[in-house]
Amino acid sequence: MSSVAYGILWVLARTVAWLCFRFRVEGSVPKQGGVLVAANHASYFDIPLLGCGMFRRAWYLGRSDLFMPGVKGILQWLGWIPLKLGRLDRKAFDQAIALIKAGKVVVIFPEGGRSLDGHLRQAKAGLGMIVAQTGCPVVPAYLKGTFEVLPAGAKRPRFHPVSVSFGAPLSFSREGDKETKQFYQEVSRVVMERIAALGGVVPPQHHASAGVRNAE
Repeated sequence: MSSVAYGILWVLARTVAWLCFRFRVEGSVPKQGGVLVAANHASYFDIPLLGCGMFRRAWYLGRSDLFMPGVKGILQWLGWIPLKLGRLDRKAFDQAIALIKAGKVVVIFPEGGRSLDGHLRQAKAGLGMIVAQTGCPVVPAYLKGTFEVLPAGAKRPRFHPVSVSFGAPLSFSREGDKETKQFYQEVSRVVMERIAALGGVVPPQHHASAGVRNAE
Protein backbone atom coordinates (compact mmCIF):
# COMPACT_ATOMS: atom_id res chain seq x y z
CA MET A 1 0.00 0.00 0.00
CA SER A 2 1.28 3.48 -0.84
CA SER A 3 1.88 6.01 1.89
CA VAL A 4 -0.79 8.24 0.33
CA ALA A 5 -3.46 5.52 0.48
CA TYR A 6 -2.50 4.64 4.03
CA GLY A 7 -2.63 8.31 5.01
CA ILE A 8 -6.15 8.69 3.61
CA LEU A 9 -7.38 5.60 5.45
CA TRP A 10 -5.69 6.82 8.63
CA VAL A 11 -7.47 10.18 8.48
CA LEU A 12 -10.83 8.50 7.83
CA ALA A 13 -10.36 6.05 10.72
CA ARG A 14 -9.23 8.79 13.08
CA THR A 15 -12.22 10.98 12.16
CA VAL A 16 -14.73 8.15 12.66
CA ALA A 17 -13.07 7.22 15.94
CA TRP A 18 -13.31 10.78 17.22
CA LEU A 19 -16.93 11.24 16.11
CA CYS A 20 -18.24 7.87 17.32
CA PHE A 21 -16.06 7.07 20.33
CA ARG A 22 -14.60 10.42 21.48
CA PHE A 23 -11.25 8.83 20.77
CA ARG A 24 -8.30 10.08 22.81
CA VAL A 25 -4.59 9.25 22.65
CA GLU A 26 -2.00 9.58 25.40
CA GLY A 27 1.69 9.11 24.68
CA SER A 28 3.22 8.05 21.38
CA VAL A 29 5.56 5.58 19.68
CA PRO A 30 9.13 6.58 18.70
CA LYS A 31 9.22 8.57 15.47
CA GLN A 32 11.80 6.33 13.86
CA GLY A 33 13.49 2.94 14.16
CA GLY A 34 12.15 -0.58 14.50
CA VAL A 35 9.61 -0.86 17.33
CA LEU A 36 7.37 -3.58 18.72
CA VAL A 37 4.08 -2.28 20.14
CA ALA A 38 2.42 -4.65 22.63
CA ALA A 39 -1.23 -4.02 23.48
CA ASN A 40 -4.12 -5.63 25.30
CA HIS A 41 -6.78 -7.23 23.12
CA ALA A 42 -10.50 -7.24 23.89
CA SER A 43 -12.24 -6.37 20.62
CA TYR A 44 -12.01 -6.47 16.83
CA PHE A 45 -11.94 -2.67 17.06
CA ASP A 46 -8.50 -2.78 18.69
CA ILE A 47 -6.51 -2.88 15.45
CA PRO A 48 -8.09 0.10 13.63
CA LEU A 49 -8.25 2.23 16.78
CA LEU A 50 -4.70 1.41 17.78
CA GLY A 51 -3.57 2.13 14.23
CA CYS A 52 -5.14 5.59 14.07
CA GLY A 53 -3.58 6.35 17.44
CA MET A 54 -0.09 6.18 15.92
CA PHE A 55 1.51 8.61 13.49
CA ARG A 56 3.49 5.80 11.87
CA ARG A 57 2.29 2.95 9.70
CA ALA A 58 2.22 -0.38 11.52
CA TRP A 59 1.95 -4.08 10.70
CA TYR A 60 -0.14 -6.40 12.89
CA LEU A 61 0.29 -10.00 13.95
CA GLY A 62 -3.16 -11.58 14.02
CA ARG A 63 -4.90 -14.95 13.85
CA SER A 64 -4.96 -16.50 10.38
CA ASP A 65 -8.35 -18.22 10.79
CA LEU A 66 -10.54 -15.17 11.32
CA PHE A 67 -11.33 -14.13 7.76
CA MET A 68 -12.30 -15.55 4.37
CA PRO A 69 -9.55 -15.82 1.69
CA GLY A 70 -10.70 -12.73 -0.24
CA VAL A 71 -10.77 -10.62 2.89
CA LYS A 72 -7.39 -11.96 3.98
CA GLY A 73 -5.78 -10.54 0.86
CA ILE A 74 -7.16 -7.07 1.58
CA LEU A 75 -6.08 -7.23 5.21
CA GLN A 76 -2.55 -8.30 4.28
CA TRP A 77 -2.44 -5.35 1.89
CA LEU A 78 -3.35 -3.16 4.87
CA GLY A 79 -0.57 -4.64 7.01
CA TRP A 80 -1.97 -7.78 8.61
CA ILE A 81 0.51 -10.63 9.25
CA PRO A 82 -1.54 -13.88 9.48
CA LEU A 83 -0.44 -15.97 12.44
CA LYS A 84 -1.28 -19.66 12.79
CA LEU A 85 -2.22 -20.69 16.31
CA GLY A 86 -1.34 -23.82 18.22
CA ARG A 87 2.33 -23.84 17.28
CA LEU A 88 5.21 -21.50 16.56
CA ASP A 89 4.45 -19.90 13.20
CA ARG A 90 8.01 -19.31 12.02
CA LYS A 91 6.90 -17.63 8.78
CA ALA A 92 4.79 -15.01 10.57
CA PHE A 93 7.41 -14.28 13.20
CA ASP A 94 10.18 -14.10 10.59
CA GLN A 95 8.14 -11.52 8.70
CA ALA A 96 7.61 -9.48 11.86
CA ILE A 97 11.31 -9.69 12.74
CA ALA A 98 12.34 -8.61 9.22
CA LEU A 99 10.01 -5.61 9.36
CA ILE A 100 11.39 -4.47 12.71
CA LYS A 101 14.97 -4.86 11.50
CA ALA A 102 14.00 -2.71 8.50
CA GLY A 103 12.93 0.06 10.89
CA LYS A 104 9.17 -0.57 10.85
CA VAL A 105 6.51 -0.73 13.58
CA VAL A 106 4.98 -4.12 14.36
CA VAL A 107 2.04 -4.64 16.71
CA ILE A 108 1.53 -7.78 18.75
CA PHE A 109 -1.22 -8.74 21.18
CA PRO A 110 0.72 -10.75 23.78
CA GLU A 111 -2.37 -12.44 25.18
CA GLY A 112 -2.74 -14.37 21.93
CA GLY A 113 -6.42 -13.56 21.41
CA ARG A 114 -9.30 -11.42 22.59
CA SER A 115 -10.22 -11.34 26.26
CA LEU A 116 -13.72 -12.75 26.75
CA ASP A 117 -14.40 -10.70 29.90
CA GLY A 118 -12.32 -7.57 29.29
CA HIS A 119 -9.69 -8.51 31.87
CA LEU A 120 -6.03 -8.99 31.02
CA ARG A 121 -4.86 -12.54 30.43
CA GLN A 122 -1.46 -14.13 30.76
CA ALA A 123 0.85 -13.42 27.84
CA LYS A 124 2.32 -15.90 25.40
CA ALA A 125 6.05 -16.14 24.81
CA GLY A 126 6.05 -14.87 21.21
CA LEU A 127 6.73 -11.28 22.19
CA GLY A 128 9.89 -12.30 24.01
CA MET A 129 11.09 -14.28 21.02
CA ILE A 130 10.82 -11.22 18.76
CA VAL A 131 12.72 -9.12 21.29
CA ALA A 132 15.43 -11.78 21.50
CA GLN A 133 15.81 -11.82 17.72
CA THR A 134 15.79 -8.04 17.18
CA GLY A 135 16.82 -6.33 20.41
CA CYS A 136 14.12 -3.75 19.61
CA PRO A 137 12.39 -1.52 22.15
CA VAL A 138 8.88 -2.53 23.21
CA VAL A 139 6.17 0.10 23.59
CA PRO A 140 3.36 -1.06 25.91
CA ALA A 141 -0.13 0.17 25.00
CA TYR A 142 -3.48 -0.04 26.74
CA LEU A 143 -6.77 0.25 24.87
CA LYS A 144 -9.62 1.36 27.13
CA GLY A 145 -13.26 1.08 26.09
CA THR A 146 -13.01 -1.23 23.09
CA PHE A 147 -14.47 -4.13 25.08
CA GLU A 148 -17.56 -2.01 25.75
CA VAL A 149 -17.77 -1.06 22.07
CA LEU A 150 -17.62 -4.59 20.66
CA PRO A 151 -16.96 -7.47 23.06
CA ALA A 152 -16.54 -11.04 21.86
CA GLY A 153 -19.88 -12.41 20.66
CA ALA A 154 -21.48 -9.00 20.02
CA LYS A 155 -23.14 -8.51 16.64
CA ARG A 156 -23.00 -4.73 16.45
CA PRO A 157 -20.83 -2.03 18.01
CA ARG A 158 -22.01 0.32 20.72
CA PHE A 159 -21.09 3.96 21.23
CA HIS A 160 -18.66 4.26 24.12
CA PRO A 161 -15.60 6.44 24.79
CA VAL A 162 -12.32 4.84 23.74
CA SER A 163 -8.75 5.83 24.51
CA VAL A 164 -5.31 4.39 23.91
CA SER A 165 -2.33 5.03 26.17
CA PHE A 166 1.23 4.42 25.00
CA GLY A 167 3.91 3.90 27.63
CA ALA A 168 7.60 4.65 27.56
CA PRO A 169 9.65 2.28 25.37
CA LEU A 170 11.22 -0.64 27.23
CA SER A 171 14.50 -2.34 26.42
CA PHE A 172 15.59 -5.67 27.81
CA SER A 173 18.99 -6.82 29.00
CA ARG A 174 20.99 -9.04 26.66
CA GLU A 175 22.96 -10.55 29.53
CA GLY A 176 23.09 -14.33 29.75
CA ASP A 177 21.51 -16.81 27.37
CA LYS A 178 18.63 -14.80 25.93
CA GLU A 179 17.59 -17.55 23.49
CA THR A 180 15.59 -19.38 26.13
CA LYS A 181 11.92 -19.96 26.80
CA GLN A 182 12.38 -18.50 30.27
CA PHE A 183 13.58 -15.21 28.81
CA TYR A 184 10.68 -15.10 26.36
CA GLN A 185 8.17 -15.60 29.16
CA GLU A 186 9.82 -13.04 31.42
CA VAL A 187 9.73 -10.37 28.71
CA SER A 188 6.06 -11.07 28.08
CA ARG A 189 5.19 -10.95 31.78
CA VAL A 190 7.00 -7.67 32.36
CA VAL A 191 5.36 -6.03 29.38
CA MET A 192 1.92 -7.16 30.56
CA GLU A 193 2.60 -5.54 33.91
CA ARG A 194 3.38 -2.27 32.17
CA ILE A 195 0.24 -2.57 30.05
CA ALA A 196 -1.81 -3.11 33.21
CA ALA A 197 -0.21 -0.07 34.85
CA LEU A 198 -1.16 2.11 31.87
CA GLY A 199 -4.78 1.06 32.22
CA GLY A 200 -4.86 1.16 36.00
CA VAL A 201 -5.98 -2.46 36.08
CA VAL A 202 -4.74 -5.60 37.79
CA PRO A 203 -2.08 -7.52 35.81
CA PRO A 204 -2.66 -11.21 35.15
CA GLN A 205 0.25 -12.00 37.46
CA HIS A 206 2.68 -10.10 39.65
CA HIS A 207 6.33 -10.72 38.82
CA ALA A 208 9.61 -9.05 39.53
CA SER A 209 10.79 -6.85 36.68
CA ALA A 210 14.47 -7.69 36.88
CA GLY A 211 16.47 -7.15 33.70
CA VAL A 212 14.25 -4.41 32.27
CA ARG A 213 14.88 -0.69 32.05
CA ASN A 214 13.37 2.30 30.29
CA ALA A 215 14.84 2.68 26.82
CA GLU A 216 16.63 5.94 26.24
